Amino acid sequence: MLREFRAFINRGNVIDLAVAVVIGAAFGQITSSLVNHVVMPPLGLLIGGVDFSELGFILRDAAAYASVSEAVEAGAPVIQLGTFLNTVINFFIVALAIFIVVRAYNQTQERFARRQEMPEAAEPEPMPADVALLIEIRDLLARERH
Repeated sequence: MLREFRAFINRGNVIDLAVAVVIGAAFGQITSSLVNHVVMPPLGLLIGGVDFSELGFILRDAAAYASVSEAVEAGAPVIQLGTFLNTVINFFIVALAIFIVVRAYNQTQERFARRQEMPEAAEPEPMPADVALLIEIRDLLARERH
């Protein structure tokens, strides 16, 4: 079993998957920061100063908490619409980025496939001797006339 596990780990696909997971996690943090710190503040300002992280409903003892984040920290049941909205926007940014990368990859693959399909220019067949002689005679006669 240990030998099988070692063979499994040493396969290229597992290493590629591990790298993808690590890069994906880092990319997720970047997009979360983009959504939370770049996209949402101006959007909240446009809507009237709404802080989306504070958008939600405190389900029990709402009067006991000054904000949604305070209720969340206290462990109160809260429907956090702002956090959900941030997550949805984050998803769309990640999906758009993946779409752009996959699209560029597919276009590159198509170009490569088209190049492979194009037949290489074949060298022209050598001219028959009689045609070459006639061309030479024509050129000589044209030079004598001028």
